[in-house]
Amino acid sequence: MSARINIAIDGFSSCGKSTLAKQLAHHLGYTYIDSGAMYRAVALYVLQEGLVKDGKLMRDALLDRLDDIHIRFAHDPDTGRSVTLLNGRNVEKEIRGMDVSRHVTLVSPVPEVRAKLVKLQQALGEEKGVVMDGRDIGTVVFPQAAVKLYMTARPEVRARRRYDELKSKGVEVDYASVLDNIERRDEDDTKRAADPLIKAPTAVEIDNSDISQEEQFRLALAVVERVLGKEVASR
Repeated sequence: MSARINIAIDGFSSCGKSTLAKQLAHHLGYTYIDSGAMYRAVALYVLQEGLVKDGKLMRDALLDRLDDIHIRFAHDPDTGRSVTLLNGRNVEKEIRGMDVSRHVTLVSPVPEVRAKLVKLQQALGEEKGVVMDGRDIGTVVFPQAAVKLYMTARPEVRARRRYDELKSKGVEVDYASVLDNIERRDEDDTKRAADPLIKAPTAVEIDNSDISQEEQFRLALAVVERVLGKEVASR
């Protein structure tokens, strides 16, 4: 088989990055890594440890405990999917809740947190054959990635998708709060000082506001084919 590459997928929250990354990883036989889950795990940690007071992060307390946070991924034989482990405990379901979503932006701008997680992400991609999605994968984590994709969609479309996903899981939430959360995260992601969300110069942009998941996958696969060669990408 031809040399394996790393594929970086960046974009706004709830714009289908993870779905596309999983599809490409499955199709290519690559490893999928959800970088966002790492930041969610840190957010869960600070909530569990009481490091948020009056809506503000107790930054010094978090930095004192940063070495106590251990995040890794494991295969769940029951679901066949990858799950996130925080200090050895499966927290996959907990990190997907709205409470964690509301607090991710407290930890994601912290340079020391980002440095710790970027180092871990880069180590995971050393052997190549990785598809990773996030906010700074193509610009910071894998700046030399052979394929870079930049995902976007209108905020109201992303909010509706997120709302439907949460409702399908039995989570009680209203559309307005989901939209507000997405707009706040967009603001934080694009304007933070440390590694803001920007489109890498060589990234191919895909706006999936009005296309299906299958159409999105085909567009992305076409980009991969140009790099890997159609024979390998279509295996």
